[in-house]
Amino acid sequence: MANISFYLFETSQERQVDSACRLSRKLLRKQSKIWWYCQDQQLQRELDDALWSFDPQSFIAHGIDQVHASVCISAQLPDQSDWFVFNFNNQALEQIEQFSHIIEIIENNEAAKQLGREKFKFYRRLGIEPRTFKL
Repeated sequence: MANISFYLFETSQERQVDSACRLSRKLLRKQSKIWWYCQDQQLQRELDDALWSFDPQSFIAHGIDQVHASVCISAQLPDQSDWFVFNFNNQALEQIEQFSHIIEIIENNEAAKQLGREKFKFYRRLGIEPRTFKL
């Protein structure tokens, strides 16, 4: 069963896109496969652009629907279980057994917090106690 981690921005106004870049860079030191699950095409392009520009010192290999890249941005979920999945959608993931880790980043605004609460409750109903990191 997957580990689920929530990253909650309580005071910072950092955007989910920027947080995902920083966290992915950190995770890639230990984990080689990160999947950014995002069904919104505009957000996919924004995520793609962010990875190109967020750190001029270290490039993260990535691409939209590029399953062999370190970070794959896709509207589909991966078909293998060894991915860390960042969920950029408004619903919690039901396929929790499929992935080693699911990451939910919650921005510091009321709409995002409400979605985060709903996702958190959903995972708890499935019998999982998500870990929470307050930032």
